[in-house]
Amino acid sequence: MEIIDAHLLDQGEPVGAKPSGVRIARGPHGSNVRHQPTPQAPVPRYRAITERHFDRIPQLASLPGDDQFAMRVVSRVLPFRTNRYVIDELVDWSQVPDDPIYQLTFPQAGMLGEDEFRRVADLVTRNASSGEATPVIQAIRDGLNPHPAGQRELNIPHEGGDPLAGIQHKYRETVLFFPSRGQTCHAYCTFCFRWAQFVGNSMKIYAKQTDGLHRYLGAHPEVTDLLITGGDPMIMRTSVLSRYLLPLLDGPETAHLESIRIGTKALTFWPHRFVNDDDADDLLRLLEKVVASGKHLAIMAHLNHWQELSTPVVRTAIRRLRDAGAVIRAQAPVLAHINDDADVWRRLWEDEVHLGVVPYYMFVERDTGARRYFEVPLERTRQIYTDAIAKVSGLARTVRGPSMSAGPGKVEVVGVQEIRGEKVFVLRFLQGRNPDWVGRPFFAKFDPQATWLDQLEPAFGDERFFFEDEYDAMRRSAPA
Repeated sequence: MEIIDAHLLDQGEPVGAKPSGVRIARGPHGSNVRHQPTPQAPVPRYRAITERHFDRIPQLASLPGDDQFAMRVVSRVLPFRTNRYVIDELVDWSQVPDDPIYQLTFPQAGMLGEDEFRRVADLVTRNASSGEATPVIQAIRDGLNPHPAGQRELNIPHEGGDPLAGIQHKYRETVLFFPSRGQTCHAYCTFCFRWAQFVGNSMKIYAKQTDGLHRYLGAHPEVTDLLITGGDPMIMRTSVLSRYLLPLLDGPETAHLESIRIGTKALTFWPHRFVNDDDADDLLRLLEKVVASGKHLAIMAHLNHWQELSTPVVRTAIRRLRDAGAVIRAQAPVLAHINDDADVWRRLWEDEVHLGVVPYYMFVERDTGARRYFEVPLERTRQIYTDAIAKVSGLARTVRGPSMSAGPGKVEVVGVQEIRGEKVFVLRFLQGRNPDWVGRPFFAKFDPQATWLDQLEPAFGDERFFFEDEYDAMRRSAPA
């Protein structure tokens, strides 16, 4: 199947690879690391498959017509992208529609509300013009909370009264950077809380240059961690990624920077990026330079289900990244239809530890995009965490959560207790817009149907949570 997305080529992203033999890379301390020989069979080439190519995915032909139509409808609103590796190696088509990777990557009717689905279905059925369809689709997108938790209003810093492009700074020690060349992914997750980055320039947050980032870091010595995110930075060719990474390794404005994090789904959506792509070795050498500079390098891997770790190539990719000196940390939300089962999480964490990946965060599905399809009540989410963590060894109990990445900060659901005769959620901040909030417990009335922080009410007759007045003041003072 020869499917090439012209936009991908325009960005100079990896679209091909060529065979190679034994790979030799220099280890993080200068020693030679001998990697396993790569297969001599034809090396996979990356091709982006989008909603324009549904009829060229042979596996879809066996699905009911209503399911195929629903895919076309939902993909007019929410982004769709995949590739042959996901289709052929990760999805178990004998288990569709219940296969978790199928649910993770292919649009489903329930991802839109009934009225929204009906409106778009009518446009698709009538083959409505772009002039008619665009405002309808944009209005639906606007109603899906495209930038949750104050991403635009509170997270973007300003310089001289103007917003700094491509930068977010929510927590004191950590800055996020969105490079313009990393605004896509090898495949899209259907639950992605950054779906708005993929559906039109008016919703994107990105920077074409790094000048503003370096000035900002130089002016904020309290920042110790930089997270390079997107999209997916690993969609970039190594020569492009190096232009973002190498300037961070020396110079007075980044001397206080201790850790560089790279958020990526490439490890499971296109592990060939680290093994068989024609610049895979160059990528590993680049990462080794980061480690050799004295910066901690963390690959923030998004792993939603143990099935993603089941292929030989992903295990080779993990080994090569670890040989380069990177620490791989794994995180994911609890998602209906995909991983809302304690045994799925138990096996995921056990497999991660076995492969040398650090289980890091269990999240609550965010209040954006297709959240109505994926959200799980907080009570059940906490029970999934409790049941799973009880079945693993201490090495896997590094997982924090379940955590809501809400406007005020990362709020952990510690548990459900009866206190002073009242059943309550016990909550605490793992991160906060005000660092003084971190670790402080607070209590909400128990609500078995609640799925997010804004659905909770203070317990014990309190009118407001302890942080609300200060958080409201932050929002009022935010630049327009």
